[in-house]
Amino acid sequence: MDDRTQTSTRLFGETPPEFRADGRDLRIDVCRGIALWWIFLDHVPNNIGSWLTPRNYGFCDAAEIFMFLSGVTCALAYGRAREREGWSGMIGRSLRRGWDIYAAFLLLTLACAILVYLAGSDDLADGSNTRILLERPGATLAHAAILQYRPVNTDILPVFVIFHVLFAPLLWLLLRAPNVTLGVSLLLYAVVHVFGWRVPAWPNGVWFFNPLAWQFLIVLGAWCVIEGERFRPWVMSRLTLVLAVLYLVFGLVLAQSWSIEPLVSQSLRDLPFPLDKSNLSPIRLLHFVALAMVALRFIPRNWEGLSTPVLSCAKCCGENSLPIYCLGVLLALASQLTLLDFSEGLAMQIVVSVAGVLTMIGVARLLNAIGIQCERKSAGTQSIGKGPPVR
Repeated sequence: MDDRTQTSTRLFGETPPEFRADGRDLRIDVCRGIALWWIFLDHVPNNIGSWLTPRNYGFCDAAEIFMFLSGVTCALAYGRAREREGWSGMIGRSLRRGWDIYAAFLLLTLACAILVYLAGSDDLADGSNTRILLERPGATLAHAAILQYRPVNTDILPVFVIFHVLFAPLLWLLLRAPNVTLGVSLLLYAVVHVFGWRVPAWPNGVWFFNPLAWQFLIVLGAWCVIEGERFRPWVMSRLTLVLAVLYLVFGLVLAQSWSIEPLVSQSLRDLPFPLDKSNLSPIRLLHFVALAMVALRFIPRNWEGLSTPVLSCAKCCGENSLPIYCLGVLLALASQLTLLDFSEGLAMQIVVSVAGVLTMIGVARLLNAIGIQCERKSAGTQSIGKGPPVR
């Protein structure tokens, strides 16, 4: 009898084991929820709460985390939908989700304009890029409908609309040639930085989150679900961990030298570090990859800390990422208005930061409760319709 250990090699066209796995990896929703909190804190200008986010401790911030996890969740959700419903069902789901995000973007654009109009603040109108919407509503809404105009902090939603609509062909390619697909995505990312390819926006400028560059994180997240297990021994190796930690320490030292007291020589700080967020600069990308590798090494899937009250609150927010993100944008505007009208002092910064995060948690729990009630009513209706069992 052959007693050799089975390998994890997956045959061509075979369904990835992650698509057949039961349950949900709690780390995904917890990390997404924390990323949503960080994004809100970073969106409030001159906010002490932003010191709780990774933005001040390295090159990347919560946007990279949120974008990568979106690729992971899309691969899991649509991959499992393809297993259950076939390609037609999966395409229908991706198009419906794209439509939901598109509708949320338009509603959020209107909500931002209404909030700024009611506030009557010129500074807030300029800072939120809603002045043109208030002055030229017809033309601005027409350009918003084709994703060419976006108020500040809503830029990520049009990117998600595109990727959800196009995720079916991406998944088809990843299932058949995952490494080639990732290589093509990396090539497109490199071309963006070599030739400066951008997507135009209205009335002037370009998309802040250049989809031609940020697509790599979406593809990387989906690739990790489908093909990442083969590279897990390398990712979990001691050498990889050492290199990742060294890069994170380098980013921490350099970031602190920029923001507080010079910790490194002036010649090193004067080097041209391209921290371009719009095009996802390579040092930002490498910083996120290093951070992800360290997190994967020290936070296992069955870690007991994931069930603590704070992380359970983060999980609730992560499970309702779209409405909570939209809420966070409005809360950031309201917080900015509060700081402008009342006080920009430290105490008020702490108040608006804590109040915003607690509001996001409360709304997320309310949405979960409503969802549970709807599921119970639906299950009850189905059981009534079945009638008594035949004896």
